[in-house]
Amino acid sequence: MSNDFFKFKQFTIFHDRCGMKVGTDGVLLGAWVNVENVQRILDVGTGSGLISLQIAQRNKNTKLVAIEIDKETANQALENVEASPWRNRIQIICKNFRYYDDIEKFDAIVSNPPYFIDALRSLDIKRRLARHVEELNYNLLFQHSKSLLNPQGAISIIIPSELERLVLNTAWEYDFYLSRRTNVYTSPLKTCRRILFEFKTQQTKCEVNELYIKDGEGKYSDEYVALTHDFYLYMD
Repeated sequence: MSNDFFKFKQFTIFHDRCGMKVGTDGVLLGAWVNVENVQRILDVGTGSGLISLQIAQRNKNTKLVAIEIDKETANQALENVEASPWRNRIQIICKNFRYYDDIEKFDAIVSNPPYFIDALRSLDIKRRLARHVEELNYNLLFQHSKSLLNPQGAISIIIPSELERLVLNTAWEYDFYLSRRTNVYTSPLKTCRRILFEFKTQQTKCEVNELYIKDGEGKYSDEYVALTHDFYLYMD
C-alpha cells in the first residue's frame, strides 16, 4: 500500500490530503451499517469518502450526501467519488455539520466521529479536526441528527470502548435508543477495542454481538472476513 492511496476491490481511496487516513474503524463501519431498504443516507465527517463509497457499493439504490468541514479533504473526497462507479449517487458538501439542513429527510445517518476528547491537540489543523471533538461532538451529532432523520431512521457510529458510557448517556439525552451493537476485539485474548452502535428514536429490542478481527491463531476470523470480504483485496 502506498502512503497516498488505499486500493479496494471496486474503488481506490486517495487520502494524502486528508487529516485521517484509511483505517480499520472506517472500513468496519462502512461494512457494518444497515443499508437494507435504505434510500437516502447522510455521511457526517466523510473524510476521504471511504464510508460513502462502501455504502454505495453495498446498495445499488442508495443515494448519499457526504459532509466534510475541511475544504481540501472535501475536494479529495470528491475526486475519489468522481473516479468511482457511483459518482452519480454521492454528493460531497463542504460544510460544518452544525449548519447543515435539508428539506428531504434521511433514512440513515452514519459517522466515524472524532473521539480524542482530552488528548493532546495536534498542531496539524486538518488532523486535529479529524481526530478531536472540536467541530463535531456527540451532543451535536445526536441533537442535529434528530431533525434530519425520518421517524424510522437510524444513526450508526463506531467509537472507542472507553467512551461507551459518554455516548450512551448523550444518545439517551436526545431520546435515541440503542438498537444494535457489536463489540469489536482485536483477538480473543484482547479487551474490547471498539464498539459499533446503531441508535433509533423508536425503542426496540437491542441486537448484541461480538466481532473478533483475528482468531486465537492470529488469522483473520471467519466473521471479519465475511464482513469485509467485498472490500479488501487480500480477503480473496
